[in-house]
Amino acid sequence: MTDVAELELTGVAADRVVGHDLSAWLKEARALWKLALPLAATQLAQMAVMTTDIVMLGRLGKSALAAAALGNTVFFFTWLVGTGPAAAVSPMIAHVLGENPNDRARVRAITRMGFWAVLMLSVPLGVLLLLTKPILLSLGQNEALAVSASYFVLPLTLGLAFNLCFQVLRNYSTALGKPRASLIVMSITIGFNALADYTLIFGHFGFPKLGVFGSGLATATSFFFSSTMMIVVVFATPKLRQYRIFRRFNRPDWTKFAELFRLGMPIGLTMIFEAMLFNSSMLIMGTFGTEFVAAHQISLNVPSITFMVPLGIAMAATVRVGLAAGAKDGEGVRRAGYTAMAMAVVFMALCGAVMALYPRQIALLYFADTADNTRVLALTVTFLYVAAAFQVFDALQVVGALSLRGLKDARTPMWLAGASYWLAGFPVCLLLAFGLHMKGLGIWIGLAFGLAVAAASMCWRFWYLSRER
Repeated sequence: MTDVAELELTGVAADRVVGHDLSAWLKEARALWKLALPLAATQLAQMAVMTTDIVMLGRLGKSALAAAALGNTVFFFTWLVGTGPAAAVSPMIAHVLGENPNDRARVRAITRMGFWAVLMLSVPLGVLLLLTKPILLSLGQNEALAVSASYFVLPLTLGLAFNLCFQVLRNYSTALGKPRASLIVMSITIGFNALADYTLIFGHFGFPKLGVFGSGLATATSFFFSSTMMIVVVFATPKLRQYRIFRRFNRPDWTKFAELFRLGMPIGLTMIFEAMLFNSSMLIMGTFGTEFVAAHQISLNVPSITFMVPLGIAMAATVRVGLAAGAKDGEGVRRAGYTAMAMAVVFMALCGAVMALYPRQIALLYFADTADNTRVLALTVTFLYVAAAFQVFDALQVVGALSLRGLKDARTPMWLAGASYWLAGFPVCLLLAFGLHMKGLGIWIGLAFGLAVAAASMCWRFWYLSRER
């Protein structure tokens, strides 16, 4: 017998749209935006946490900022590997709910195996983080920066597992149509992280001044805080609590476990191909000097902030496309994907215009206008002009990739990403930076070219698969 609780469980599927006319597209846009808005806000909250770290480290000087940037290069790689299975939780649950909105058992098994997967991966990834110094030295980085970066990363070896568990819970709540759960947690975490940074970096409230190490420790503590708070919010939310995701936590479901890795590892590699292109650009910048690294870090932070909105839209598209695919609704698949692309493009076009019109004003939010920072400011302004040009490409590539994720299509997007970023973008970076002696500007033009190729290939792939459906 279907009771009130079970009717509540159907909420995530209740927003499914049927029909072929304009009203169906408008309904899809409303349903997508209802899910995407809190997801985008959550992404912006995460960026606020990262931006707080950067701003406070910037007050220590260019060397501290550059060291943390290099340390984050190593940490981000391990995080991307670990977050692949966590990212697979959302489309897998969406497919289940599209097929049967009241299937608690399979949703619970997917989430439980998501925890198993990320906890298992945290051990070897933590060991890799302990090797940050030799890794950076082998890549030709300055020894003093490599040592400082290793201090920054050290606390993160323990914080990684907590962050990955947060990602599992976040994708679980998103797939169930409760994205505000993670938004609540990240909003609180902003204040917690800012206080931890202020206390540990600069040595306030009786704590020692820990500098770069204090920043890493504050970040790791924030990871623990956010994962703990997310568990509290899940238990405090009736719809999320009803699935009892921690019930019989030691019971394996090897089919779901294998699917998480089969879908999740290509997802992780897809993200790695893109992210490591940008992180490799950071390493190349390191060969040009500290000023290039600092300017590059700031110039990446700005489009990273704007990128959070289309990423939130793309995450919503994963769920919307997945629900339609689980229900065998080919028209719904196309409508969800294309609506998300249109929304993301409009937003990023506006962001690109702002970057192109006010690059120096944006740079001054990070650096003081002093004689010592003249060169860094000039480089930042130049890089931001290029960032303005690739905003729309960035929107299309992420929405295209995550719409394909909603179709459980992971392997082909992985190869498309690899080719776009490493066979197209990276060679152009090297050619322009070293062959034509354009240095940092050449690297940024190469990044824009890689994103353009990725956008075209991901959107084509979605068009092809959705047409077949």
